[in-house]
Amino acid sequence: MRDYKKEYDGYHGKPEQVSRRAGRNTARSKAVKKGLASKGDGVDIHHKNNDPKDNRIANLAPTSVSKNRGYLRVKLNKMKENKKQES
Repeated sequence: MRDYKKEYDGYHGKPEQVSRRAGRNTARSKAVKKGLASKGDGVDIHHKNNDPKDNRIANLAPTSVSKNRGYLRVKLNKMKENKKQES
C-alpha cells in the first residue's frame, strides 16, 4: 500500500517540486485562456524545452497524455540500453 504522506514529505512537498508543480499549473491555466486546451479535453500542456518554469506561450504546446507523460523515463531507459550495447 502506498504511503502518500511519506511520498509528499519526501518528494512532492520539497520547495523545488512545489515550484515546478506551480509552473505546470500556470502553464495549463495560460493554455486554457489562449484556447489551446479546455477542461476535460484529455490534453496535457507540453513544455517544449522541458522547463516547467518557462511558461512563454511559444514554449507551450497541447499534447496527448500518452505522448507527454513518461518521456524522460523512456529516454533514460533507451540511453541505458545503448550504453549496455556499446560495452
